[in-house]
Amino acid sequence: MWLTWRAAMERALYGDNGFYLRERPSGHFRTSVGASSVFAGAVLGELLVVDRALGGPPVLDLVDVGAGEGELAAGVLAAAPPELGSRLRVTAVDLACRPGSLPGGIGWTAAVPDGITGLVVANEWLDNVPVDVAEQTADGPRLVLVDPSDGAERLGDVPPEPDLAWLARWWPMRAVGERAEIGRPRDEAWASVIVRLARGRAIAIDYAHPVDNRPPYGTLAGYRDGAAVAPVPDGSCDITAHVALDACAAAGERAGAAMTTLTTQREALRALGVTGARPPVERAHSDPRGYLQALALASQEAELIASEGLGGFGWLSQTRL
Repeated sequence: MWLTWRAAMERALYGDNGFYLRERPSGHFRTSVGASSVFAGAVLGELLVVDRALGGPPVLDLVDVGAGEGELAAGVLAAAPPELGSRLRVTAVDLACRPGSLPGGIGWTAAVPDGITGLVVANEWLDNVPVDVAEQTADGPRLVLVDPSDGAERLGDVPPEPDLAWLARWWPMRAVGERAEIGRPRDEAWASVIVRLARGRAIAIDYAHPVDNRPPYGTLAGYRDGAAVAPVPDGSCDITAHVALDACAAAGERAGAAMTTLTTQREALRALGVTGARPPVERAHSDPRGYLQALALASQEAELIASEGLGGFGWLSQTRL
């Protein structure tokens, strides 16, 4: 049975017995959230910035989209200062069932709520929004079809006109054999978050590429048990592809975002005080235990901002105030 990649990904990840309804992400790949509690602390710092900009609203939302096991939501809630008190409302959004270990103070829902006032964080969510794959032929772009049982591919029909327009604007293919992931569904997914943001900020965090430097053969990949595997959409592995965050940014602006910042995780976290700076070695003599703790923290921070690793993630921040 031949399917478009978008249909195959949808079924493999979110269909009956799909990968993300059956598996927990931490068993298959390492994220910033799982790498260190420093990440949740940085998100809390961003939340406090938003709170001040909003003038301390009666209810301050933190919405974690694509929450997985709810680690980010739980980490922010645990680190939140007492002065936030009952004003803080934390909601995790995921299609999977609520983890039994999640603190009771965190809401769990399958859809992004309406009327958000505060901060939305979508960490490695958009890369799992299913997309079609196109390949350039002598006669123009054609959809790539896949056999879900073994990952074999063949060419199908010409993409629909809206997808052709998206390719022309955001991922023009210039040579026969080049491939592109058609990001229009991700644009729409991100715009659906922005329209639910009444006041505040929404941040999408993902591996990304810009329109002037798209990879010529795409980024479609599979992951299982911490290792890269062939992207076979049979439900046995994660299927992912990097995100055209610049296209998502434009979609967010059309949906009502007033301010946009597109940067890297390295730069965003450094602005929030995550520097990876090692403690002075003299401290090892006066406070050896404190020195070791500070050294461990510096190592965790360094991993989060490493340019060739987690620090290379794109950060798209859009605001409605």
